[in-house]
Amino acid sequence: MPAKVLVVDDDEMMRNLVSQVVARQGMEVILASDGLEAVQMATEQRPDLILMDVMMPNMDGFQACRRIRKNPATAFIPIILLTAVDTLEQKVNGFEAGADDYLAKPFEPQELLARSLALLRRYAQIHTEAVAAKRGKIIAVFSLRGGVGVSTISANLACGLAQVWGQPVALVDLVMMAGQAALLFNLSLRNTWADLARFPIEEIDQDLVHSLVRPHESGVHVLAAPSRPEEGELVNAEKVAHVLRLLRRQYNYIVLDLPHDFSETTLAGLDEADEILVLLSPDLASVRAAALTISTFESLGYAQEKSSLVLNWTFERRGLARKDIEHALKHEIQAVLPFAPEPIVQAINTGIPLLMAEPEGPMSAIFEDWAFRLSKSEDRKTRPQNPTPAWIRVARRLQQRAKN
Repeated sequence: MPAKVLVVDDDEMMRNLVSQVVARQGMEVILASDGLEAVQMATEQRPDLILMDVMMPNMDGFQACRRIRKNPATAFIPIILLTAVDTLEQKVNGFEAGADDYLAKPFEPQELLARSLALLRRYAQIHTEAVAAKRGKIIAVFSLRGGVGVSTISANLACGLAQVWGQPVALVDLVMMAGQAALLFNLSLRNTWADLARFPIEEIDQDLVHSLVRPHESGVHVLAAPSRPEEGELVNAEKVAHVLRLLRRQYNYIVLDLPHDFSETTLAGLDEADEILVLLSPDLASVRAAALTISTFESLGYAQEKSSLVLNWTFERRGLARKDIEHALKHEIQAVLPFAPEPIVQAINTGIPLLMAEPEGPMSAIFEDWAFRLSKSEDRKTRPQNPTPAWIRVARRLQQRAKN
């Protein structure tokens, strides 16, 4: 299928010249005469490449480039700006507006063609790699009882996976009424699930989803919950399942921060999950909620090995004993998180994940080791070509335990 190129210039002669250059390579050409029309055509036609003049009436190329980048549906279209004013300031303005390349007039047709083909190849390779990526593992963190640390543990688990493997990890906040995942990473709610709610499902693709996740320096990419509860009501289960399947193609690991209910969107997340961590604290109400969760999972037909119990010691003393909880639930607890309020509260209040604030701390070690255990078997069995500091710390602790 030939590439579609949008050529934007208010000068008819220049439009024809640029069009001929790319048309000779068998590309499909669509035309616009100013920035306003370019923004409209980019949205409607979704070209594979935009070649755009800078100095135009109504809206110049810089403004049009910013508009195109701001729209999630067109944000990843490669853009080459063409201009007669070849100054450093103009180039800086062009790149700040979001251009991928910058070419001064007059230019050689061969150079324009070479740069166009290079951009098309680069973006095609990115798309191919994303589609061919291994199926990502989805880990859901869930509890029917609030206050047991679901969001905090989701955030630190995602951070642990990112730090151990040195790869971006998606953290998906499905608490549509009052999600806190972005807050835990001190990220703004500029883009959220509310942006996806505006699009019909057939228009939601990998590029759109990728444009809405908020990257953090830890390697965690957050898909934030809406800032307003009424916006969350616009997200349905079908859309959640579709987005999670797209994320599988982009990320090796996806962590779900789930609400304390069995709503349709929660069930969509649980259905897509490869592993569910059922979180509970050592109190009677939490154990009762865990028992109801286990019963519900059985009625949903989930395999027993799909879920595991995690005990988060949320208070210092007088909690129910682990063996008594296991006896009541008739299930073994797979992991226990110790009582450690100070570092956790500090991480929440500062928006700096625990593993970033105290990478050598004891709680960080627990999350690193836990993230490694929850990783795919093929990842655990192979030493990375360039192991991260977190991976090296995990390996040393494993070796030490083996000696003991």
